[in-house]
Parts: sequence; structure tokens; C-alpha cells
Amino acid sequence: MTHRITLLPGDGIGPEVVDATVRVLEATGISVSWDVFDKTGTDAVEAFGTPLPDDILDSISENRVALKGPITTPLGGGFKSVNVTLRQRLDLFANVRPCKSLPGIKTPFENVDLIIFRENTEGLYSGIENYDERLEISDTIARITRAGSQRIMRFAFEYAHREGRRLITLVHKANILKKAGAMFLEIGRDVAPDYPELEVNDRIIDNMSMQLVMYPERYDCIVTTNLFGDILSDLCAGLVGGLGVVAGANIGEDCAAFEAVHGSAPDIAGQNKANPTALIRSAVMMLRYIGETSAATIVEEELEAAYREGTTLTADVGGSSTTTEFRDYLVDRVATRARS
Repeated sequence: MTHRITLLPGDGIGPEVVDATVRVLEATGISVSWDVFDKTGTDAVEAFGTPLPDDILDSISENRVALKGPITTPLGGGFKSVNVTLRQRLDLFANVRPCKSLPGIKTPFENVDLIIFRENTEGLYSGIENYDERLEISDTIARITRAGSQRIMRFAFEYAHREGRRLITLVHKANILKKAGAMFLEIGRDVAPDYPELEVNDRIIDNMSMQLVMYPERYDCIVTTNLFGDILSDLCAGLVGGLGVVAGANIGEDCAAFEAVHGSAPDIAGQNKANPTALIRSAVMMLRYIGETSAATIVEEELEAAYREGTTLTADVGGSSTTTEFRDYLVDRVATRARS
């Protein structure tokens, strides 16, 4: 079977990490036809007048799966985040961020294995903003809906059930947000009885932040709203070595986009220094999503083996290898394993 997948190389270090990831995937022997769109963000604005042309959205809708490199978002002014637009236009309501320790990376904690489930289309990122120029007052509405909360809860519980996880923690601010926070918490408690094998608890967001940097081993799956999930997923990435080594997926009812969650790092773009690990781990999630579980296992295990050996790692994780050296080393391991 040939899988047709939309490919967005992005900008900055995006093309470098995407190239490495594509070569690793091809080394597994699976058949992929890539629908490549080289221009997104600033490049697309200059060429087409929009950071996210409709052709890209149509391609993802048709192929049902995309792999995406980082895309620079202007600070303050400029165009709206391509990532946010992609999630909202395609209704990719579930952001899934596994944060799992890799061997050989020295961090304050060992054997961290957390998954953040973040509602991806509502909350403070709904884009409902008003600015009073006379009074210089900015209002932003954090819209939380019952339907949106129910589907992220159901998605998180189903995922945890399917993957044999043990605990789900509902993260909220119901003590202050008496309507939105309380509704989100209530919906989670209503869904919980359908999954008796899962333990369920809840934490207020500020306490959750403290708990995670003190006792990450006490937690397993965390489901929360958009902004809280955005913050906690980066916090949890820090527990295992940073954004350069964690995966990310945006999943909806009909399609999904798998991405590197780190930035575009324009300061090192084109210097052969970028670490493709985050996107490779995202691609492992993608392989499982499209049913290529054997290939996913090979890539995941060989990546971990490469980190365990530690002889061919990039500088950000303590090595001295270039992007291409790390890429070629992993490609060789994966190809050898796939042939055996």
C-alpha cells in the first residue's frame, strides 16, 4: 500500500529536520507518495498573499494526514499563526504531546512518561479579541463550549484506554473560573465512569505546574484546555530534555497533522546543526496513525538505541555530530533492522 501524505517543510531549520525524517521513514521500506508544499508562512504570503494557501488545506483534507516542519510566527503583528489556523480550519481539536524520557539525556528526572491532551481549537486561542483604542484596553474571550470539552475528554479517555494507561488528571481553574472551569471539570467527571479501569483525579492548573516539577512520576495522562495545555506541554518537554526531543500531533475526526513542536530556529538554519529527533518522534506517531505499527516500532526503538549509544548525537543533546551525520546513522540502523 502506498500512503499519500501532505508534507510541509516549513522554514528556518524546518527543511533540514523534515529531510532527515523523510529519509528515516523511507528506510523502513514503507511506500509513501509525498504531496510537498514548500511555501508556508512568510514565503507563502510573498508568493500567494496568504500564509496558508487553500491548496494545502485541500491536500490535507484529501490525504487525511500531514507531516509538518516548524513555521515562523511573527511576534505581535503580522499574520496569524499557521499552526493555529491549521488546527481551526481543519478542526484538529486534539493536541497530543507525549513527553517520554530518552536514554542518555541527563535531566533531573528519569523514566518520565507523560501525555498531555490539550483542547486545540477553543479557549484563549479562539481568536475573539477586541481593542478599545481610546481607552487602550484589550479584551480577549476564552471561549469554552460543552461540545468542545466533551470531545477532548472522550478522545483522551479513549486514547488512554487503548494504550493501556493508568491515570487521567483533569487540569482546570474551577476555583476561579466558576463557569468555564467548572463545566470542563464536570464533563471530565461525567465521562470517567465509562472507563472504570482508569483512575481519575483533578488538579488546579497552578498546583499542577508545581506537582509536575516535583513529582512527575505521580502522573500519566493530563487533559486540559487550550492555554493550560500549551504551557504544561512545554513544561513537560523540559522534564525530558526540551522541545527538541518531544513529539506532537494535532488530530481531528477526519485528518491529522504531525509536527515538530519546537521553533524554526532561524539562527542556526542552514548550518547542519538542527536536531531532527522531535519530528522523527512525531513521525512515529504518524506511522501508528496510518496503521504502520511495525515501522513505527522499528524507528522508535532504533532512535532510542542511538541515544543509548550516544556516539552520533547533535550538539543540543551533548553530542558533536551534524544533522546529516545523525540522519545517516539512524537511516542505516533503521534500514538494517527493516531488512532483518
